[in-house]
Amino acid sequence: MARPNRRFRTSRTILALLLREMETTHGRARFGYLWAVGEPVAGILLLTLIFSIAFTAPPVGSSFAFFYASGFLPFVAYLEISQRVSQAIRFSRPLLFYPGVTFLDALAARFLLAATTQLVVFAVVLSLIVGLFSVDVILRWEALGLGLAMAAALGFGVGALNCLLGEVFPSWERLWAILTRPLFLLSTIVFQFETVPEPWRGWLWWNPLVHVVGQVRIGLFATYDGAYVSPGYVLGLAALALAAGLLFLGRYHRDIVNG
Repeated sequence: MARPNRRFRTSRTILALLLREMETTHGRARFGYLWAVGEPVAGILLLTLIFSIAFTAPPVGSSFAFFYASGFLPFVAYLEISQRVSQAIRFSRPLLFYPGVTFLDALAARFLLAATTQLVVFAVVLSLIVGLFSVDVILRWEALGLGLAMAAALGFGVGALNCLLGEVFPSWERLWAILTRPLFLLSTIVFQFETVPEPWRGWLWWNPLVHVVGQVRIGLFATYDGAYVSPGYVLGLAALALAAGLLFLGRYHRDIVNG
C-alpha cells in the first residue's frame, strides 16, 4: 500500500516542479508558455527559409526546407533537453532541502517539460513547412517515434551526466559548450551521411546525433532507408550516460546541494 502512495507523491512532486518551471521560466513573458514554443518555431523557420534559398536541390525529397528541418529539429531537441536537464539541480536547489523533493524529481520535471516543448515545436514547424511548400509526406510513424525517442533519451542521459559534472567542475559547462560547437556541422543536418567519403564516414558514424537524424529521416522520407542507423548504439550511450550521472548524483547530491 505504501508503494502506490509513494508513487503518487512522486508524481505530484514532479508535476509541482514542472508547473514551477513553467511559471518561473515563462510566466513573465507576455504570452507565457506559448512564447517557449513560438520563439524557437520562428527561429527555426527563418533558418530553414534561408537555407532553402541557398540550396534548392535537397539530397532526399523535393523540398530542401523540409530536408533541413528533418535534421535540424531533432538536433535542437537533443540540445535543448540536455541543457535543461543539466541545470536541474541548480534551478531547484532551494527545494532539494525538503525531504519530499529529490534530485530525481528535479531531473524528471525538467526533462518532461523540455521534451514536450520540443515535440510541439517539431510538429508545428514541420506542419508549417508542409503547408508553405506543399510537400507530399508519407510518414512512417514507428520509425519517426523511435527517432524522437532516441533524441530525448540521448538528451536526458547527457543532461544528467552534465548535471553532475557541471556541479563538480565549475568550468565544465563552458568547456562542454566549446567541445560541442562543431556538432552542427558533424550531424548530417545539411547533407546525407552516405555522401561523405571514407575514411571520414567511418569516423562520423560514431557521432550519435548522426543516427538520431538518420532515424528521424527514415520516418519522414518514404524512400530513405538509412541502413547505417543503429538505434541500439544511441540508446546504449544514453543509458550509460544516464546510469553514470544518476549513480554519482545519488551518492553526492547532498554534498552538491549543501556545497
